[in-house]
Amino acid sequence: MSLFTSKRERIRFLKFAFVGVTGTIIDFGIMNLLRIVFSLPLIWSQAISFSVAVINNFLWNRYWTYPDSRSKAPYRQLLQFVLINIVGIVVRTPLVTWFDKLILNFLDKNNLTLPLENYIISQNVALTGAIAIVLLWNFFANRYWTYSDVPKEDAPSPNGDTSTGNQEQG
Repeated sequence: MSLFTSKRERIRFLKFAFVGVTGTIIDFGIMNLLRIVFSLPLIWSQAISFSVAVINNFLWNRYWTYPDSRSKAPYRQLLQFVLINIVGIVVRTPLVTWFDKLILNFLDKNNLTLPLENYIISQNVALTGAIAIVLLWNFFANRYWTYSDVPKEDAPSPNGDTSTGNQEQG
């Protein structure tokens, strides 16, 4: 599989990234709601928001990014997707709290006048950094395990054109 040589893989990556953006919006929205409105601790807020985003991302990836992934049962793919994301949250959770402390210390020491409170900025920047680190793991692990039943390269059509082989449905 090569994102550089396969048009289908580039399209899949872009769809996966778009789904990731929707999951990120859900993730940030729920984390901030739980932190700011309900005063839930950061560690729990980000874990809950992450879980909701994972379910969103699984559904969109299964039915839109990889609609041709049908040889595996949905419950099996969900389990694989969740296991990959568990590794992601195991990496992400300590990163979020570590980044948050670093960023908050920096903001507090520099007495910057910002439009939001320092803790809100630090938590959101920390979450952004952790998401960026976990993104590549999620994409490649899911591509090679969860959606391994989808052909990895463009299949040539009878006329030799690779852009029309293995057309995605729906």
